[in-house]
Amino acid sequence: MNSQDIKNAISGALVVDKPVGMTSHDVVQAIRNGTGLRRAGHTGTLDPRASGVLVILVGPAVRLSEYVSASDKRYQAIIRLGGSTDTFDAEGMVTPTKDPVTVTEAEFEAALKTFVGEIEQTPPPYSAVKVQGRKAYEMAREGEAVDLAPRKITVHHLEVLEWTPPEVVIDVHCSSGTYVRSLANDLGVMLGSGAYLVGLRRTKSGRFSLRDSVPLRKLQEAFTAGNWYQYLIPAAEALGDWPAVELNPDEVEGVRHGHRVKVVGEPPETKVRGVSTQGELVALMELTINEDGSREWQPKKVFFTSD
Repeated sequence: MNSQDIKNAISGALVVDKPVGMTSHDVVQAIRNGTGLRRAGHTGTLDPRASGVLVILVGPAVRLSEYVSASDKRYQAIIRLGGSTDTFDAEGMVTPTKDPVTVTEAEFEAALKTFVGEIEQTPPPYSAVKVQGRKAYEMAREGEAVDLAPRKITVHHLEVLEWTPPEVVIDVHCSSGTYVRSLANDLGVMLGSGAYLVGLRRTKSGRFSLRDSVPLRKLQEAFTAGNWYQYLIPAAEALGDWPAVELNPDEVEGVRHGHRVKVVGEPPETKVRGVSTQGELVALMELTINEDGSREWQPKKVFFTSD
């Protein structure tokens, strides 16, 4: 197998611990440069001011993006009480509150509880949300009034990890699309003390956590050493929470041409990943019930395996 064949066979996920100061696109570009692969993309932006879990798909696995993109995220957020900013974080102009911070931990936790569940949240004015084709932060920088509509989000869990006022560290488990900056600002409004975000670290994105991640610096060292493959999570494992159906060589060949596969036994779910006997991801398949009541797996997204 020549070097081009090896590159074509590379397909999977790199879970990067992104440093503060880089955009998600910067990280994707660093991985393209380091691997020599043009096909690479992230599964959900992480703000330049935030660090933590960023999932990058490389090779044919980029086609898994819609399935790997996490519907929920987890963060450790550092919130500072006693002021507010126009950006809802430390980047903006701070307006201190007149009164000293007198919020107790019990009051803070009581306020925190009101944000758990399905709630409506207004994105920060300095955000990438588009208003009539323009990004909100571009309008805000030009001094234009930004009127953003609230959107429904789900906050699964909130917990105080460290109480060292005026700073508080909280654990945030929320749906995709949640702005932790807005959560901090809204908490400050409710408490009457003002509050803004001063630090954010994503600890989990879908099924991938910091335990699965590798610091970008360490990954770049591995690019230079030529042993970065040790950090690649194969495409079949990237969807590890999907049930697997093993396909024999004849079935693999059929699926590669879009042919259905008979369901053997009781199907574990209506959607599964078809894998070869070597453990390679062959296809994502969906349960189909025919008119005669027989059941088959219909390939929905096919991935070519190596011979």
